Amino acid sequence: MSGVAAEQRARAAIFARLRAAPDVEPVAIPDVAGYYRNRAAPSGESRRERFLRNARSWRAEVIETTVEDWPAALAAVLDARNVQRLLAGRGTSIADTLAARLPAGRLRWYDAPLASFKAELFGAIDAGITTTLGSVAETGSLLLWPDAAEPRTLSLVPPLHIAVLRESGLHETLFDAVAGQGWAARMPSNALLVTGPSKTADIQRMLVYGAHGPRELVILLLRDGDAA
Repeated sequence: MSGVAAEQRARAAIFARLRAAPDVEPVAIPDVAGYYRNRAAPSGESRRERFLRNARSWRAEVIETTVEDWPAALAAVLDARNVQRLLAGRGTSIADTLAARLPAGRLRWYDAPLASFKAELFGAIDAGITTTLGSVAETGSLLLWPDAAEPRTLSLVPPLHIAVLRESGLHETLFDAVAGQGWAARMPSNALLVTGPSKTADIQRMLVYGAHGPRELVILLLRDGDAA
């Protein structure tokens, strides 16, 4: 009983201190929208140039191309890295182009449950390709919304992640992207910001790439002004 009594006394003392604590003024909710609305726009370089500089500073390779030429740019990336098996999702905006331009033996569709091709995914897939929702120029980050067609695994497991990004999807800040694309009305269960390839410095403070995801990130940036 002495142990129970001591516990009750301790609990009572804690609640007594809480009740005796003076009232404090509630913290005002920061005006995030106002901050970004009144923030001075960066100068000296375009949004595209800012994205290129920041993305490359995180060791992402950015290849500028066009809507018409990106399949050729993709083929060059695959050849340069000797990619034999590229994993892609069906039903995406790039699926038909991939099917038409890549040999069937080189293209692997992510159209089966993970458990049924786990050995192939971790042992025979050289790269994964995804679409993007857009990007953040301020940090050089990509915005991904994984879904059934393009699960998170597609950009996480293969050692090379290739992302297709339209210049029209460049946003200055994450706030601009969230507000401009109406995330509040259609928030996904898993929104991703990808900033460069996977990296960590947990072990002896040595920067290592590929420990928790792809070792390389290649971004195919489709410039505006080209017919879709």
